[in-house]
Amino acid sequence: MDAVKAGKLALVQTPRLWVEFVEVLNRPKLAARLRLLGLSPTMLAEGLREYVTWSADAQISLPPELRDPKDLIVLAAAVAARVDAIVTGDGDLTSLKSFEGIPIMKAREALKELGLPAE
Repeated sequence: MDAVKAGKLALVQTPRLWVEFVEVLNRPKLAARLRLLGLSPTMLAEGLREYVTWSADAQISLPPELRDPKDLIVLAAAVAARVDAIVTGDGDLTSLKSFEGIPIMKAREALKELGLPAE
C-alpha cells in the first residue's frame, strides 16, 4: 500500500473484478485475519477504493492454458487497462507467467522489480 500511496503502483479494477474482490474479503478465513489487524472487510475495501483506477472489461477468449476459467475476468481487466503487470497470489494465474505480453507475478516479485522492500 505504501507503493500505491506513493504513486509507484496503481490498483486497477473493473466493476466485476471489484465485486469478486469484496466477496473474497468477506470469506470467513480472510475476514478473521483482517479482524486480527483491527480491520473489517468493508473498512479495507473502502480504504482501497480511493486508490483504485477503474477500467472497463475487455472481451477476450478463454485461453486454453488457463486452468480456472473464473480467472478470465482478471486477464480481461488487465488487457482492457493495458497494465504493465498482473500482480497476484493465484497459482492458476502465476502459472501462465504472462498473458498477451503482460507479465504475471507475485507481489514480492513486483516489489523487487520496482526496487521496493517486500515486507
